[in-house]
Amino acid sequence: MTSATLESRASGRGLYYGWIVLGIAALAMVGTLPGRTQGLGLITEPLLRDVGIDRVRFAEINLVATLAGSVFCFGIGGLVDRRGSRLVLTVLALLLGAVVVAMSTVSSVRAILVLITLTRGLGQSALSVVSLAMPGKWFRRRLTSAMAVYAIVLSIGFMLAFPAVGALVGARGWRVAWASVGLAIALGLAPIAWLFVTREPETHPELDTAANAHTAVESDATLGAALRTPAFWVFGIASAMYGLIASGIGLFNESILAERGFSADIYYRALAVTAITGLAGNFGAGAWADRASLRRVLIAALLLLTVALAALPHVTTNAHVYAQAVGMGVAGGFVTVVFFSFGLGRSAGRTSAAFRGSRKR
Repeated sequence: MTSATLESRASGRGLYYGWIVLGIAALAMVGTLPGRTQGLGLITEPLLRDVGIDRVRFAEINLVATLAGSVFCFGIGGLVDRRGSRLVLTVLALLLGAVVVAMSTVSSVRAILVLITLTRGLGQSALSVVSLAMPGKWFRRRLTSAMAVYAIVLSIGFMLAFPAVGALVGARGWRVAWASVGLAIALGLAPIAWLFVTREPETHPELDTAANAHTAVESDATLGAALRTPAFWVFGIASAMYGLIASGIGLFNESILAERGFSADIYYRALAVTAITGLAGNFGAGAWADRASLRRVLIAALLLLTVALAALPHVTTNAHVYAQAVGMGVAGGFVTVVFFSFGLGRSAGRTSAAFRGSRKR
């Protein structure tokens, strides 16, 4: 049975097939775990002990890999438009899975640099682009609701994945755990994508946006107009600052907590707490922004991030660790809402007005 047949049968039962594709897109985002800082942080300490790399050298490797891996974002959107989500998602899942399995066998610094770069590029960059593009292809009228469901599903996915992978690392070692993650992506995500994702969505009322198309085109801003907007730079710097802090802590959070006397299990649980409270932060920021301004949401996020960051060196109990994780999670959820609100703004002027304090519409 082909994916097109499944879509036709779903439509016949009154179920819009885009919801199934949305779930697979969220699953694909969870599949980027080995290419993300928090995912790599799950194996950082045992990897360093096994291969004999100091933390400063590993941080340098991660920096180079992250910057080089970001190049993989370019061209993926166009490739999805030309070849379809099904083929691109399947191929990327197979490649990422193979790279993660290969990384589980490394023994040299050079190989680690190459393979982490590839996991960053194929996972955090390319696969993330495909995952985010898929809801936009299958949803138009209910895109906001679809993205809310997408956020919920992927947050639950990460919340389950972090402790599961962490437990496997503790029980079987990082190499077995990483090989298992790679096989799950290659033999799990790739076949699901091939069997259940269609190349393009069928005609459906959900995709009818003709009434709004002219308005959207008129209100679009050019890159130059966005760059001349002060709000663009404030939001960009703030988002980058959060990413810098979260990535730096995420990569070595296990060692930070170990220094404070906590076991790896507490670290894995704290990751799950951060994931679920990040989702709560998404909902809270969205509701708040509807009644206030994005500026206030961003200020609150940065203040909360400052408190959570200042508290980290002073945690002494499990409750302290979880409270600090809540602060980081909620701050991240707030920043994510601001990020997408600005990124999806229809014009530089409208975005700037939203930042200055006008009511979000």
